[in-house]
Amino acid sequence: MIIICGCLVIIVATIISIVRSKKPLDLIMAEAKYEMIYNAMGSKALMQDWFMRGSNKIGGARGIGAEVVKMLMKCDIKVVIGCRNIQSAQMMLKKYRDEGIDKGDIDPHQLDISSADSVAKFATIVREKYPKIHYLINNAGIMFGPRIETRDGYESQFSTNYLGHFQLTHLLFECLKQAGEEKSFSRIVNVSSCAHIAGNINFEDINCRSRYISSEAYAQSKLAQVLFTNYLDSLCRKEEFHVQVHSVHPGIVNTELFDGTHLKNVAPWLPNLIFKTPEEGAIPIVHACLSPKLERKGGTYIHNCKIFPASELARDEELQKRMFDFTNTLIGVEKFGQI
Repeated sequence: MIIICGCLVIIVATIISIVRSKKPLDLIMAEAKYEMIYNAMGSKALMQDWFMRGSNKIGGARGIGAEVVKMLMKCDIKVVIGCRNIQSAQMMLKKYRDEGIDKGDIDPHQLDISSADSVAKFATIVREKYPKIHYLINNAGIMFGPRIETRDGYESQFSTNYLGHFQLTHLLFECLKQAGEEKSFSRIVNVSSCAHIAGNINFEDINCRSRYISSEAYAQSKLAQVLFTNYLDSLCRKEEFHVQVHSVHPGIVNTELFDGTHLKNVAPWLPNLIFKTPEEGAIPIVHACLSPKLERKGGTYIHNCKIFPASELARDEELQKRMFDFTNTLIGVEKFGQI
């Protein structure tokens, strides 16, 4: 009942926004279509989170990322954090030590995932300090903001959610290969979203310059993540690398990503009632890293610690390769993983 009420709130807020809008009719209709799709996907995901909460358990410097770091530290893992604010990461470590976590450690370094130069500098530091990397979690993300282009000239959601992670994975791939073993593969975990189901790749206008709908751009970036996951895992299998790749939908999680959305503007109290906590959202991410049940089961889409089918487009092998080749060209890579 609460979920239904929440969806009604979103729909009402959307209608009000459309009525007040002075945008062209075709753009209003396109935005309304995406709102309806997101409402449907979100409602389904919320119900899955609720009914599968018993399965959602495991045997960056804030939000889900902070909880992921905490869980990995409890497993006595040293976590290299790429973040904008080093001081926040250091304060987070102190907080966890004060809470009694005496295992693990963190090593924070400056990183703006939307900047190719920043990604390259971060990767150089990491490669020099850690020639073997067992887990790479691509977690940073933004959602639904106004259209902004990064310093490199890319739409911000595409750059932050996908392109920067692709570049980072390329630059650290040799370290992941060195860490992987026949009985214990290294793992790459791309934190995606059920929004990838609504995604499409506009190769002719990847930066959404001719038409920008924030939810459409977000879905494109998330579909790109899953396409990348599936293609890179198939490449690892073909080349017999001891590396496996997963995409993870953490669930509908009450984080800062939802600030400024219709739901939080109209009913800011509702996410506390029906969304996952950041800790609950972190669980399937850590599961994808550590679960022995997933050994040699890469190329999978994880939701509530279960393997789910990704969208039909995400499973399209021709589209996977086209996206992979297209992205290599964008960032000037001749052969992925070779630097």
